[in-house]
Amino acid sequence: MNDLADMPAPLGADAIEALFALPFNDLLYRAHTVHRHHFDPNEVETCALLSIKTGGCPEDCGYCSQSARHDGPASRGTPLMEEDEVRAFARRAKAQGARRLCMGTAWRGPKDRHLERIIRFIDIARAEGLETCMTLGFLDAEQAQRLKQAGLDYYNHNINTSPEHHENIVTTHTFEDRLRTLENVREAGLKVCCGGILGMGETRRDRARMIAALAALPEPPQSVPINMLVPMPGTPLENAPPLDPFELVRTIAAARIALPTARVRLSAGRHAMSDELQALCFFAGANSIFLGEKLLTTDNATPGHDATLFETLGLRATVSEEVVNRK
Repeated sequence: MNDLADMPAPLGADAIEALFALPFNDLLYRAHTVHRHHFDPNEVETCALLSIKTGGCPEDCGYCSQSARHDGPASRGTPLMEEDEVRAFARRAKAQGARRLCMGTAWRGPKDRHLERIIRFIDIARAEGLETCMTLGFLDAEQAQRLKQAGLDYYNHNINTSPEHHENIVTTHTFEDRLRTLENVREAGLKVCCGGILGMGETRRDRARMIAALAALPEPPQSVPINMLVPMPGTPLENAPPLDPFELVRTIAAARIALPTARVRLSAGRHAMSDELQALCFFAGANSIFLGEKLLTTDNATPGHDATLFETLGLRATVSEEVVNRK
């Protein structure tokens, strides 16, 4: 755990909104300066994401094609993957350069009977030399402890948007429900991966409040994914207008300043971003991506394109401390 006593007070929503309002070059200069202070600016963490149980989720999140309440392409559920499928994916991900494997399920939360299979998947990924991350929905304290004891490194549970905008996106759970799972994860000693989605009809103030909520957690997340909404047919947000790309860069920069020691991951929607936009995001402080052509149910940039972009920009994949320490 970090020594929180030495950490400065978190930035509030007003201060973060003021960052958004800075001239673009001034904001990027500040963010890049913070980034260089805490990270090698030319290293990017590379992760892979696998849906180990797709569709049929009982929640009504407006962005999600896996909700059984919508008419999305993945609304019908599938069973948990088999161990051999997970092992084959982990090996491919490692061969493509991934350092962490995040595995996700479409359900409100795991039943205790599911955890033995989940723990086997953790063992499989670790045996391939990968860090492990799970996103399984809501966890109680005992489930979080079991995952920690099984060797899980990270748990992903996004807050998605601001507390004020949350009820416009989902009605089957509250913002406080999400914070409760984050508390259980943190108390178990797991690293926290937590971020949000842009382009869901939120205002700039909502984006500032989302970042402020992350910064105000008792311990800031170690990993912060910033997703661009990929509008999916059959979901309530299928016709959401696209976000101004510069607002994405501003959000990355504000997150870097407010969460200086976190990995900020440029996540969903990257397949539709130009190389120039991605380069601006990396300069603004993004230093983590997902590899692979698929992110759960949405498209992603191809590994070959990522390799070419990294070469063009002089970027290299970082080696995680967890994996090094296991050798």
